Amino acid sequence: MSFDPDAVTTVTFDSYGTLVDVDTAEAALADRVPEPEPVSKLWRSRSLAYTFIADAIDAYQPFYEMNRDALQYALDAHGVSLSEAERDEILSVYHELDVFDDVRDGMNRLQDAGYDCYVVSNGNPEMLSSLVETADIDGIVEDTISADEIETFKPHAELYRHAAARTGTPIDEIAHVTSGYSDVYGAMHAGMQGVWADRDGPWDAFAGEPDLTIESFHALADELV
Repeated sequence: MSFDPDAVTTVTFDSYGTLVDVDTAEAALADRVPEPEPVSKLWRSRSLAYTFIADAIDAYQPFYEMNRDALQYALDAHGVSLSEAERDEILSVYHELDVFDDVRDGMNRLQDAGYDCYVVSNGNPEMLSSLVETADIDGIVEDTISADEIETFKPHAELYRHAAARTGTPIDEIAHVTSGYSDVYGAMHAGMQGVWADRDGPWDAFAGEPDLTIESFHALADELV
């Protein structure tokens, strides 16, 4: 399926890795961990794995708590022992991750063109509130939609359907923008158009191609405006 810009009335955005840079977390590890990069990458990958498992075995817990468990696993796997206070300080970086350079201007262009913009995320509401504030997009985003509302994570179709209902938009009129390949597949499976934001490539094509690939939010605005 190719991208159909004329069908789009609402644009939803993933959060972590799409709006904000999760690699910022590596800096929070740098003063406490001898090799922060592999710990950071394992932390992130384990956190995502937990969401897939939670959906499969009905073991939901808020994403912040899953992220805590994933951090602990990554530290244990690399033989790093930290106090609870130190772990909490590292974990808190998720409230102040760096926003990608194209986000504000690109989303502003979409808003100015009349598109409603939402954030749809695995993050729990408190995380999303701080993300929107830190990214300075509170005047652009209509609302944030959290997996916590239905206790179901991406890429389960139910979360995308819930998002469509929350936005009041037919699901086939939504373009979902994300840097996560599984998120693209999930959105498309549920009936949205899937837009892959290529933050660090390459695309994982085991189950097909996205409807649209963009290098920046400006490229999306060029397609839609």
